[in-house]
Amino acid sequence: MCGIVGYIGKKKSLPILIDGLKKLEYRGYDSAGVAYFENGDIKITKSVGRINHLENKLDNSINTNIGIGHTRWATHGEVNEVNSHPHHNGDIVIVHNGMIENYLEIKEFLISKGYSFYGDTDTEIACAYIDYEYKNSNNKNIIEILNKCSSKFIGSYAIVVMIKDISNKLFVMKKDSPLVIARGNNENFIASDILAFADKS
Repeated sequence: MCGIVGYIGKKKSLPILIDGLKKLEYRGYDSAGVAYFENGDIKITKSVGRINHLENKLDNSINTNIGIGHTRWATHGEVNEVNSHPHHNGDIVIVHNGMIENYLEIKEFLISKGYSFYGDTDTEIACAYIDYEYKNSNNKNIIEILNKCSSKFIGSYAIVVMIKDISNKLFVMKKDSPLVIARGNNENFIASDILAFADKS
């Protein structure tokens, strides 16, 4: 099992993401990572092993109020930072739980369109396909794009999406895999288990 957390609000996001990931440690994992906006760009930090390894690589004073995090339990590919989440391709960054069963078919299509891949995960393929649809959309309507992707993906999934050009929003899509969204006081939380933010108001 894997864990997903997401935050957008008025507070610094990195401590909230790390705290949420720690609350999901019971699910089991072999690596962890976070993505967040800083100075108009998406930054990604990953680490193999315990969450405290990831925490030690982060500067919690970074003034970012939006981000996503993930704990991974390897299913496709070995345990390393390349296969760890979040995954990035083009303008898109995602974390993902579940399994995209037709990822090899989608991978072949994307390679024919000029995409390159560095790891072994279905998540990397899903990220690239969302980027492909985003780049080839005339109106950049992300809801329409994600609906189109959901009709392409076969399997179960919970996906949280960050887009480089949209620094004040997170987007989600799911089928069969759990994902919870909650609204707080001028802030919003996303998680694969409500335990990740049950103590937040």
